[in-house]
Amino acid sequence: MKFQIQRDNLLNSLQQIIGAVEKRQTMPALSNVLIKAGNESLSLTATDLEIEFVTSLNLLIDQPGEITVPARKLLDICKSLPVDSQMDITIKDDKAMIQSGRSRFSLVTLPANDFPSLDEISSNSEFEIPQMTLKDIIDKTAFAMAQQDVRYYLNGLMLEVGSNVLRAVATDGHRLAYCEKQTDFELADLKQVILPRKGVLELARLLDTSEDKVKIILGNNHLRVELDDLRFTSKLIDGRFPDYNRVIPDDGNCVMTAEREVLKQALIRASILSNEKYRGIRLILEDNLVRLQAHNPDQEEADVDIEVDYQGDNLEIGFNVNYMIDALNASTSETTQLTLRDSNSSCLLTYPDQPDCKYVIMPMRL
Repeated sequence: MKFQIQRDNLLNSLQQIIGAVEKRQTMPALSNVLIKAGNESLSLTATDLEIEFVTSLNLLIDQPGEITVPARKLLDICKSLPVDSQMDITIKDDKAMIQSGRSRFSLVTLPANDFPSLDEISSNSEFEIPQMTLKDIIDKTAFAMAQQDVRYYLNGLMLEVGSNVLRAVATDGHRLAYCEKQTDFELADLKQVILPRKGVLELARLLDTSEDKVKIILGNNHLRVELDDLRFTSKLIDGRFPDYNRVIPDDGNCVMTAEREVLKQALIRASILSNEKYRGIRLILEDNLVRLQAHNPDQEEADVDIEVDYQGDNLEIGFNVNYMIDALNASTSETTQLTLRDSNSSCLLTYPDQPDCKYVIMPMRL
């Protein structure tokens, strides 16, 4: 195999797929990137057996072939070379010879046959959606995913696809983030899949805020997203996601309206002296006033008052301050609403100008 390529083109492709390459691998080939050179195209593939990236480039190839080379070493070589430099890559015996200007590198290779691939996806449903819409719905919910929870189905993002609607829900059992977007595709049946945490984070990294459409293919065990020159595939979590409709409260009669940024900064100030492990703060609602109180084992205390729009009964409730701040960071709206029923019930955080997003936070005993 032999070809020439611009350093910037190879670097961009490697940066797109490097997220699938784990540093510690039981299978040596998984540390490598699979390079396939056709007559007029070059494709790069990386996988960790949970997610897979395939990116392609139009390129005139001197000698077609396929091989795997160490992914991170190849990426570091590209980064170290000057911008706009040319790279000559030749595979000879079991070595990849890379030359650029007066720099020469020799990398150990593994046969392409050693490289594993994800099972072929069988399509159940296909639809297209703007990148901006998919990225936005992930950004507004993914932060609430669990991390290494024994309830494995919480360690991911639930995507629900129906006619003219796409919903995303994430929960770690202490909070829940819900967002839905209206779409222009029609599906016969409602489909629900759980995308694992790593797949969610890598997909969010790839997407941009353009109106360009991406194609989404739902299979029995996989989800695939196809961009112009990139194909992303992720295994799905096999499990039943909790019924989110039962978690979202709809009977609160204590409604507080506040400026989002003012409330967020007040929470940040109060959190400085909260318990570092449990991060609990007390929220006290009075007439047009909310008082935020925090204390820690060192007997230190914080007391922060802000003016809000509230005319209900006096109410006192405890929350994990980080959960509240995360929900406030998920929007750029000017105002936010907290809806509560009593001191022992979940809080519903919403935005008047974004009715399709809802955030539920469980109370804490302080």
